[in-house]
Amino acid sequence: MGSHKNGFRKEGFILSVDIGTTSIRCHVYDKVASIRGSCTTKVEILYPQVGYVEMNPDAIWNGFIRVVKGAVQDAGIQMHQIEALGISTQRGTFTTWDRKTGVPFHNLISWQDQRAAELVKAWNRSCTLKVIHGVMKLVYFLSRQKRCLAASLIVFSTQHVTMRLIWVLTHYKQVCQAVSEGNCFFGTIDTWLLFKLTKGRLHATDYSNASSTGIFDSYQMCWSQLLCSMVSLPLSIFPKMADQQAAMFGECCFNPGDVKITMGTGTFMDINTGCKPHTSVAGLYPLVGWKIGSEVVYLAEGNAADTGTAINWAQKLELFTDVQDTSAMAYSVPDSDGVCFVPSFSGLQAPLNDPKACASFMGLKPTTTKCHLVRAILESVSFRNMQLYDTMHRETNIPITKIRVDGGVSANNFVMQLTADLFGRKLSRMQHHEMSCLGAAFVAVTLGLVAFPLK
Repeated sequence: MGSHKNGFRKEGFILSVDIGTTSIRCHVYDKVASIRGSCTTKVEILYPQVGYVEMNPDAIWNGFIRVVKGAVQDAGIQMHQIEALGISTQRGTFTTWDRKTGVPFHNLISWQDQRAAELVKAWNRSCTLKVIHGVMKLVYFLSRQKRCLAASLIVFSTQHVTMRLIWVLTHYKQVCQAVSEGNCFFGTIDTWLLFKLTKGRLHATDYSNASSTGIFDSYQMCWSQLLCSMVSLPLSIFPKMADQQAAMFGECCFNPGDVKITMGTGTFMDINTGCKPHTSVAGLYPLVGWKIGSEVVYLAEGNAADTGTAINWAQKLELFTDVQDTSAMAYSVPDSDGVCFVPSFSGLQAPLNDPKACASFMGLKPTTTKCHLVRAILESVSFRNMQLYDTMHRETNIPITKIRVDGGVSANNFVMQLTADLFGRKLSRMQHHEMSCLGAAFVAVTLGLVAFPLK
């Protein structure tokens, strides 16, 4: 552990970076997982047009370097004492770039982006997809292979990369030209950062990030040739796989039936399904949780896109000043006075799966107060949690063993208590809300990842 210099033993540390939707944070952990130094910077979200949500890839890279250097400095250590680097990112956000120059062709397109909503709608109604569904149902009937059942149920979503990438290939001529010349790289944020860290030598991702794009075959553990052929996506642009879902790992949800709920910008609920991917009819998505050596652990995930988003929106409307006041405001009234809020600024995901759903208040009256509105918004977060939990419990048919909750919104006592009441179960709220960072650190240590020189 550590190195020797002048006869003294140098302690080693683990660096972990979490690139979220609203912030980039870095922690330096010691060998007992205590935080020794931290640094955070904000992510600037760009809205160039209605429905477009973007980030500047160079700004993400610069923010990454800034928090790494800041955390190391805050810990009072030297960069050479970092023994491993773990990275956790928002998974469905991607860009494409020139493989020779490393220059992006366009901004990072966020997982919240809605530019492909009409394309999603058209494909989900297309004759091609109906034919594929029919053929695969027949094949499943004959073979009983679950991957055929999964193919017979495939539907597209704006949150998965697939349709947004098709949109890029349709609208950006320089990307199409680079693809034809074999000069285009595609990647989610993790791939972009690895490319920059290695000065263009490594174009790679891990199985957990790849499986969340919607282009990965979790049954065959490779990019889906069937899907790419169907929608004309070039396999040449996709990164290679490297072993490594970070918050799930950080919360030690290692056994089938363990559930993790992360409530940040959106809510992401995952259940460990063990060594087999789950085939869903309600919109849960089969993910690779992690692959360590030959062991693959699968998750089934459902999500609600607008959790912290809805609360931040209410703050901008001046329904409250400090987000910490919202729980007390909700408890200050006996109920929401019949007011309901639909948290769907980015559509509604599983089990409703309506990308065009609009956010709305219903049941407003002359007696409605700010406290009623705030309570309705917080209730909507818990009700979406219950929708996801009920779907997950019913579909997977796996006995749920424990439920652990993290993310900034998990600090809200009203949301947590109502969620627990609706579930009829105890929830374990993690002491540290930033479990993605801790999970990435654990995975980095487990895999023995070598830290990159950050200078």
